[in-house]
Amino acid sequence: MNLVAAQTPPVAAPPVQADAKSADRGVGEWLMRMHDASRKRAYTGTFVVSSASGNLSSARIWHVCEGDQQMERVEALTGVPRSTFRHNDQVITFFPQTQVARTERRESLGLFPNLLKSSDSAIDEFYAARQVGSDRVAGFDASVVQLKPKDKLRYGYRIWSEKKSGLVVKLQTLDTDGRVLEQAAFSDLQIDAPVKMGTLVHMMGDTAGYKVVTTELVKTTAAAEGWSLKNPVAGFKPMSCYKRPMAADGGAIGAADNTLQWVFSDGLASVSLFVEAYDPSRHTREAHLVMGATQMLTRHLSGPTGDWWITVVGEVPLQTLKAFAQSLERTK
Repeated sequence: MNLVAAQTPPVAAPPVQADAKSADRGVGEWLMRMHDASRKRAYTGTFVVSSASGNLSSARIWHVCEGDQQMERVEALTGVPRSTFRHNDQVITFFPQTQVARTERRESLGLFPNLLKSSDSAIDEFYAARQVGSDRVAGFDASVVQLKPKDKLRYGYRIWSEKKSGLVVKLQTLDTDGRVLEQAAFSDLQIDAPVKMGTLVHMMGDTAGYKVVTTELVKTTAAAEGWSLKNPVAGFKPMSCYKRPMAADGGAIGAADNTLQWVFSDGLASVSLFVEAYDPSRHTREAHLVMGATQMLTRHLSGPTGDWWITVVGEVPLQTLKAFAQSLERTK
């Protein structure tokens, strides 16, 4: 399988080989099956992400579950050496070169593919699903499903899910013209692998020789912090809101320097709004950056209560980020 296919124009979908039951599944049914498989199956494999710009990264993943306990280890094979462990909402990343271990709590485990960020059933108002064929990925037979957006505010997806379990083995993010922006896939995979929860828990807790830096997330609401959206972006609903320190050196940060993170989702795509006090020495110019399927937009917001620096990030079209940035307003 060509893991850098995202660098080439999209090809025609494989011939349709869908049975009636599969073809009749709605978008919600497909997503719930994939979501359940990602949480209930033990697996290990090598995961490769490639983008249309030519960037390539890979990681080794170990995942196991016992009842409602979810455990995952992700070992980066490219870029800065690091190992990330997730146990339910507790996350720790080890950086062996600097001997630093960063810990934080996150509400969701973020398991691949992390498609369901919302239980809202309105997702089928914004996407249509249809099975477009069958294929083989990492040695497994997979159904290929196309999720097509019904407007220009979100991207589309082409998803390969293993036929027996529903586990997603390959995922392409498509722009509004159907071109592949980013592809993520297992190059090798073992489903129902003998991954031991106790082994991963022990590895996660072994911080000997590391300086442990804890990122404290303070749960809040945008209203409590004095922010709102004048015009909600269609389909995107607020999921969580935190005040989180943003220090490059991992040092202590005062409360006045806390950055607000407001997260939205339409059930598939997510957008994060970051708000921090404007600092002319750091915030020199507004910008728009693209990294594969991820886009980032920055904006300087001035008002009677002060100056603010807004950063909007998400795997969505630029017009969606602009809609969030332009709608954000200070209420107090």
